Amino acid sequence: MDRVIKTGAGWYFGWNPNATEFTGLVGGDDWAIELTEPELNDFCRLLGHLAQTMRSMAAELMNEEKIACEVESDLLWMQAEGYPEAYTIKLILNGGRRCEGSWQAAAVPGLVQGVATVYKNLPKS
Repeated sequence: MDRVIKTGAGWYFGWNPNATEFTGLVGGDDWAIELTEPELNDFCRLLGHLAQTMRSMAAELMNEEKIACEVESDLLWMQAEGYPEAYTIKLILNGGRRCEGSWQAAAVPGLVQGVATVYKNLPKS
């Protein structure tokens, strides 16, 4: 399979299965982080988990209530914060590079959808 790049307003996501060390790339308007295959798999899995949690919380919260949800693996930490229909995502790599990035609420739906179209094709490590 060839490399895949998905982009939208405020986000981009890339996967190159033929890369030797960094098979993934995530970014926003003015930042980017390369990810190893295990980091990429964790990112995709945890992003999906956050999106599902935020959707399921919509019925539990009052209209004006905000929520913050955190998920973590050995490799990275992620947080969704805001309203179930409009929230930001933060990402911090726990590994040697110690990188971080975030996406504004307007970018998150496109990011989640873009990642979901590629993630089903990613090898699971």
